[in-house]
Amino acid sequence: MSAQPLFELWVYLAATPLAGLTLTLVAYAIAWKCYQRTRMHPIANPVLISVALIVAVLWASGTRYQTYFDGAQFVHFLLGPAVVGLAVPLAREWESVRKLALPIAVSLVVGSTVALVSTIALAHALGATPGTLLSLVPKSVTAPIAMGIAQKIGGVPALAAVFAVTTGVIGAALGKYVLDACGVRDWRARGFAMGLAAHGIGTARAFQVNADAGTYASLAFALHGFIAAVLFPLGYALLVRGA
Repeated sequence: MSAQPLFELWVYLAATPLAGLTLTLVAYAIAWKCYQRTRMHPIANPVLISVALIVAVLWASGTRYQTYFDGAQFVHFLLGPAVVGLAVPLAREWESVRKLALPIAVSLVVGSTVALVSTIALAHALGATPGTLLSLVPKSVTAPIAMGIAQKIGGVPALAAVFAVTTGVIGAALGKYVLDACGVRDWRARGFAMGLAAHGIGTARAFQVNADAGTYASLAFALHGFIAAVLFPLGYALLVRGA
């Protein structure tokens, strides 16, 4: 194909909402190919590569994020059905999950508390503004929930989404090495830790490595998101009222 038809095709796409969707799909296809070439090395996370490619294209073309999102929002919509779909492997392992209810509950409380307290303490020590602190609170839950929580407690939804995605990418890329260093060998424990700390992106990585890890990652991902959505705004309201 010559350059002229390609140019005409891009002009057409750029003038319609298809541009954002096309850019998203092409970027992820390239990222996935890179991921496969590295034999699915955790550092070559396809989400990280996709984000880098999309940001580079938007910056180079001078395209506003809202213009891009007008076309890419269909992919955003699919996040809902994707999360619901995680219940399928969980239902298959329900009997095993039920027997581990107490360790799961304790791990969930400890993990979510450590994630929250350590983040706020470190950010406060570094001089973060109140808006940044409130945007950091939901960083370990998936981006759509994080944005909703941030809006409820006075944070910046867009900033919360950036923190959530960054947390997920870093967790998916480095989680294996941290768990190896800590001597965690059980796939269920490894998966639960990935889902709790790195939400959907960590869960996707866990499924690629082991089915049991993916199942328990999806459990942690869902429970953490639910608890955060309920308790974080409630806790903030109580703190404000007490002050």
